[in-house]
Amino acid sequence: MIRYGKTIVGLAGILAVAALAACETPAPAAKLPELTYTHLAAFRLPVQKVEVVNRYVSPMREPNVEHMFPVPPARAMERWGRDRLRADGQRGAAQFVIVEASVKETKLPRDTSFKGMFTKQQSERYDARVDATLDIPDAVGAMKGVANAHASRWVTVREDASLNEREKIKFDLVEGLMKDFDAEMEKSVLRYLGTLPR
Repeated sequence: MIRYGKTIVGLAGILAVAALAACETPAPAAKLPELTYTHLAAFRLPVQKVEVVNRYVSPMREPNVEHMFPVPPARAMERWGRDRLRADGQRGAAQFVIVEASVKETKLPRDTSFKGMFTKQQSERYDARVDATLDIPDAVGAMKGVANAHASRWVTVREDASLNEREKIKFDLVEGLMKDFDAEMEKSVLRYLGTLPR
């Protein structure tokens, strides 16, 4: 009886630990959509080819955290260049040059007062910025025109945000940043190069 009782208690303890472990199983990673721009009309440029050049080099250390984003801004910029810029000429090459594609993290000060202990606070702020130029040569290789655009956005994250929530916030930040960049580059291309997307 004693052995039986101990066996039951031991089994109950194992089951309790297993149940607790099951409760602590992390949620599956959120599936985020791919950022693409093929649904937008393309800029048809009077060149034989379009080159996408990324000149931004991430420091890969704090405060820069762009390399830790689900979609780093540089990758989104490269995709934008491939999706929206089309060669529609006989000679020459246009260059879409990514100058900056950074995200910097700032740890926000915490309210350590009694009231702050019962308040969910914003713990981090992310400042994102992208900058690029589009260079188009004329028939003899001289510079015909240069369009430039940049955009910046920021967001804060609450201290109790889950990993999936943080990834979604980061994704949304880059998605919104690219919408701003797209609008600015479209205006710049029209102003300096006289080209409309079609």
